Amino acid sequence: MHDDEWSQDKAEFVAEPADSPHPLGDTAQSPLASQFALLTRTLLDTDTVAGALDLVMRATIEVVPDADLVSVTLRSPDGQLHTPLDTGPLGVELDALQNHYDQGPCLDAARKDGLAYTHSGDLATSQEWPLFGPAAADRGFLSVLSTALVPDAQPPRLSGAINIFSHKPGRLGDEMSRDRALLLTTHASLAVAHTEAVRLADLRETQLRRALETRDVIGQAKGILMNRRGIDADEAFELLRRTSQDLNVKLAELARTLVTRHTEID
Repeated sequence: MHDDEWSQDKAEFVAEPADSPHPLGDTAQSPLASQFALLTRTLLDTDTVAGALDLVMRATIEVVPDADLVSVTLRSPDGQLHTPLDTGPLGVELDALQNHYDQGPCLDAARKDGLAYTHSGDLATSQEWPLFGPAAADRGFLSVLSTALVPDAQPPRLSGAINIFSHKPGRLGDEMSRDRALLLTTHASLAVAHTEAVRLADLRETQLRRALETRDVIGQAKGILMNRRGIDADEAFELLRRTSQDLNVKLAELARTLVTRHTEID
């Protein structure tokens, strides 16, 4: 959706009389309402936290301009960040950097009470996060917008944030991007509230299962590359890692493609 469409949508949404039909019902006239109506209907059919968050995360890529990577971060009571879902191969690495430096947009958004957001359009010279910012910029991300997820969470639920990264400087700070991100985060928080509690044990089980599945498929992909290229295991992994970054595809997805279609790929 273009900026002028967003502005018109927003004006119509705010100006709509209270007793008029709900704007989400008039999808033919409102591109923005159509996007959110589809998301709402889909979320109603989702009965797991992971499913709800995955839908919101993928919708964020579609409706927020300049969104190059989106991740869902959950913060455990001990302050550590966990990234069960992301749309790019560097989502987990960026959260690991924030854990390491104890600073960053996800941590700040998750620490605030109520619905909040943090933003930087110049991570390379960030004063808010002088260690994390340049490290993120070194990995190709220059702008970030994080919005708080599951505000005021109490154990066993975890607080968290939805994080949007852009390769371009000076992005994600405009009113349109912020409003869309806050709407999407509200959808996610409501969906989580109406499914099961987000518990650290569930999160760790999910991460462990995915880690085991990922390790197996990456190992198979490494074996294929070692056999074809005549390289060792470290070189095969580095080739996979570099290619996943170049193509902006998750390492596990790239490995799975290679394993299932290796007879078709040179």
